[in-house]
Parts: sequence; structure tokens; C-alpha cells
Amino acid sequence: MYLDLPLATAGLLVGLLVGLTGMGGGALLTPLLVLVFKISPLTAISSDLLTSLVMKPVGGAVHLRRRTVQWGLMGWLVAGSVPAAFAGAVVIGSIGRAAGVQDSLKMIIGIALCASVAMMLLRQVLDRRNRRRDEAAGIDPDAERPLVVRPLRTVAIGVVGGFAVGMTSVGAGSLIIALLLMAYPSLRPARLVGTDIVQAVPLVAAATLGHLIFGDVHLALAVSLLLGALPGVYVGARLSAQGPATVIRPVITAVLLASALALLKAATVVVVLGAIAGGVATVLLRPRRTAPAPTDPPARALDPVG
Repeated sequence: MYLDLPLATAGLLVGLLVGLTGMGGGALLTPLLVLVFKISPLTAISSDLLTSLVMKPVGGAVHLRRRTVQWGLMGWLVAGSVPAAFAGAVVIGSIGRAAGVQDSLKMIIGIALCASVAMMLLRQVLDRRNRRRDEAAGIDPDAERPLVVRPLRTVAIGVVGGFAVGMTSVGAGSLIIALLLMAYPSLRPARLVGTDIVQAVPLVAAATLGHLIFGDVHLALAVSLLLGALPGVYVGARLSAQGPATVIRPVITAVLLASALALLKAATVVVVLGAIAGGVATVLLRPRRTAPAPTDPPARALDPVG
């Protein structure tokens, strides 16, 4: 099987960024394949999902070991996300090869990226608000709190996130986490991320199965990406303990927004200004501890895969 070195290098870069920041790989890799490598959108989505399917268990294993998974919540999420992800793959696979659909598919990916960036920023706003509220009440923001799971809204979140992933490969991290944070503001951050990452394994598996049947998976492309992505995720997760994500996250937000605007065929000046605005907003909205908590938990590595 032929190894494509530029693709492996791209996989290494994406894996490193995923490991450093905990962000999902789909939002980074799919636009990179479409814009830089000129791969058709359907092939990019299908092959990216297969790549993510191999990477996702890395983050899932970390959270299972840390016991940061809310199992009751995860079960209802999976009930909605798995069938929706397969359905999304069927829909995009059915229309993705039709004449003239490729440009429309680029637009769909661009819109999904814009929604992903908006959800990332919304998550920061909600994180900041919840942290301030807890600190004002003298509560440790990272402390465990009781959680009442609401099945209907949780399944609905799974359906929305799963369908988005099946259609575009984007949303397993940013979209679902932001929706969960709105539905369950008392959920501890570690459990929020851990639950999302573990439920993303069957979600991405269902989406990948749909794309293997109805999509356009290129095995050689996925293998080349994985040869770079797997060591990248591992190295990034190890380096994340040193806390560089505060610098890297604004850069990634800027890149995602620039990619989205480029896929939407925006003017160059709009792409540049949008990227700058996204990076600045990420910095300004970053959650900060406004008062020392009674007992701060020890620093830990960031989640390796989002």
C-alpha cells in the first residue's frame, strides 16, 4: 500500500493539535483535506470518519481510567446519536456523488464549521458564567454535584449531534458538548468531556459504517492519515500537561473560521477578518478563576481527544 507522506504529515499535525487541546479531529481534518489536498468533500468526510474511529478510543480509554464518564447520561446520548449518525451518513452518501453536489457539500461543511465555532464560543461563555456563579456561592466549580438525567432532551442532543457527524464529520466534540452544557449546567467539566468522548466512539462507529456502505472511504488515504495521527495524538496528550492549549486554542479557532469562510467562498478580506475575530473572541471569553477556591484540584493533562 502506497504511503502518502504529505497526508501522513497532515495527520501528524492534526493528531498533535487534538492531543494538545482536546478538540475533535473532524473539524480540523475535513477542511484540510478539501482545501489543501483538493480531495472531494464526500471522500474527505468518509475517510476522516474512519481515521477518527481509530483515534477516538484513545481519549475514551483515558476517561474510563479516570472514571469521568456519566453512564446514565451517556446511554441516552448513544440512543439518539448512533441511529442519527448512520442516517446522516446514508443521506450524504446518497446525494454526495450526484452532479453539482460537491460544491453544495462544501457549503454544508462550511456551515457546519461555522456552527462548530459558534458552539465552542458559546461553551466558553457558559463555562465562564457557571464558574462565576459557583464561586460567588462559595462552591468549588470542579466539585461533583448530583445530576438528574432528562432522557428526552438528552436523546434529542444525541440526534442533532449524531446527524451532523454523519453528514459532515463535524460536531462530535464542539456541538454535543455545548448542547450538554446548556442542558446540564451543573455537570462537572471533566465528566462533561469524558461522557462526550466515550459516547463519540459508538457514534463515530455508526457514522463510519454508514460511509463504508454508502460513502466514499479511501483506505489508503485513511491509513496514511493514521500513520501520522496516532503518534501525534500520543505526543500531544503528553505535552498537554504543560498547558499550551491557552495559546493554541485561539489559533485553532481562527483556522477553523477561516476554513469555514473559504469553503463558503467568502472574499479574502472577510476570511482574514473572520479568522482574527475568532481568535480574539476565544482569548476574551476564556473562563478564568475569579477567586481562589478552598481547595484547588491538582493540575492534570488535558483530554487527548475531543
